[in-house]
Amino acid sequence: MELRDYLRILHRNWILVLSLTILGGAGAYGWSLLQTPTYEASTQLYVSVRSDSSGVSELVQGTSFARQAVVSFVDVVDSALVLDRVINDLDLDVSAQELARTIDASSPTNSVIISIKVSNTTADQAAAIANSVGSNFADVVVNRLEKPDGEAPSLVRVETIAPALVPTSPASPHIPLNVIVGVVIGLALGLGIAVLRSVLDTRIHSLHDIEATTDAPVLGGIALDPEAKKRPLIVHADPRNPRAESFRSLRTNLQFIDVDGDSRSFVVSSAGPGEGKSTTIVNLAIALAETGARVALVDGDLRLPRIADYMGIEGGVGLTDVLIGQAELVDVLQQWGTGKLFVLPSGRTPPNPSELLGSQSMQRTLEALASAFDYVLVDAPPLLLVTDAAVVSRFTSGALMVAASGTTKKPQLTAAVEKLDAIGSRLFGVIVTMLPSKGPDSYGYGAYSYANTQTESKPALRSDRRKDGQEGSSK
Repeated sequence: MELRDYLRILHRNWILVLSLTILGGAGAYGWSLLQTPTYEASTQLYVSVRSDSSGVSELVQGTSFARQAVVSFVDVVDSALVLDRVINDLDLDVSAQELARTIDASSPTNSVIISIKVSNTTADQAAAIANSVGSNFADVVVNRLEKPDGEAPSLVRVETIAPALVPTSPASPHIPLNVIVGVVIGLALGLGIAVLRSVLDTRIHSLHDIEATTDAPVLGGIALDPEAKKRPLIVHADPRNPRAESFRSLRTNLQFIDVDGDSRSFVVSSAGPGEGKSTTIVNLAIALAETGARVALVDGDLRLPRIADYMGIEGGVGLTDVLIGQAELVDVLQQWGTGKLFVLPSGRTPPNPSELLGSQSMQRTLEALASAFDYVLVDAPPLLLVTDAAVVSRFTSGALMVAASGTTKKPQLTAAVEKLDAIGSRLFGVIVTMLPSKGPDSYGYGAYSYANTQTESKPALRSDRRKDGQEGSSK
């Protein structure tokens, strides 16, 4: 993925990332408050070796011996020999092993300094233990471990050069540091989940996803309208609505499609159900008719027809009756509105939709419509459910695919496109519906309005069933 893909993922999931970041910081802060404060006190001891001679060589030998001895002396600090004395001095209710776990003794390389650090839940106790460990360590080393035979004094000296002071603030928990770590963990977790969701989510969300799925151009984007079922004809019901303008933009893009020949007939389908193809085709038909173009809207969905209900016309007689020879095409076409838009409803639901739509009668019907109209739009069932749309697309200039943002999956769209390619049908472009109006996947609209003032009579059609060449007249 490119940088813009990650930015899009971040934009799309910023609430999740922000929430986990805040939760991580808050969780670390709460955890820190629940921890028992621990105080640290430190003391430093200086180890030296005395010599009876004051020569330089003797001083060097003494210092060298002290450096070597310090390495061993560090292990003596938390030994039972020292800590038992500390426990007795301070009357501590712990064992030498337990006390040793709270003591850390160290010495830098080639140094004669021993640092002793003690951790305790009480500041005063931490300082008292550190000082007691230092004094008892010095006594054990000088008067017992390094004590020569007889009454001669020890050559080793241990001096406290930095006594332990009572700490004023706890060493742990370090609340600011813990909060920062919690924020970083929360941020990393949020980004990881966001990327994982994006990788696992195969749904189409934006125009960018369409471009990454198919080479077919994106003809337009239609915003999600929760009230679409209540007023499906938005171009007619509310011409000034930005969503209506998106259909006009789609109309403009469709007019620039390079179609072989004078006929512009299109099958409009989708990969699956519920993607808004019927709503899209009726509004596109109305938008095309606004320009004065002669438009035929055909309900080719003989399984679940919707066009008649959307357009508010009688749908009992229509395409099915024409295909079985029980009605003439010119008799079932119904003019809609005052323009040049004519609707051919589906008619009765047949038991064999695929056979009817793939028949020669269907081919002649579409040819007759294409010769009389500037645009022929055929609403067809989803491509992946039945073969109807693929069959009809052979009799038209090509297909327009509708894909719903947040619903259509990329593999489904790819399979639908491949299905058209397999039969040699041409896909002119994809129309994305249900796009969010806000956010990274939103689609911009203009604020224009148009007047629909065209009033035309019904165009003449040549009936595919009349052999004498007589022109039919509309009703």
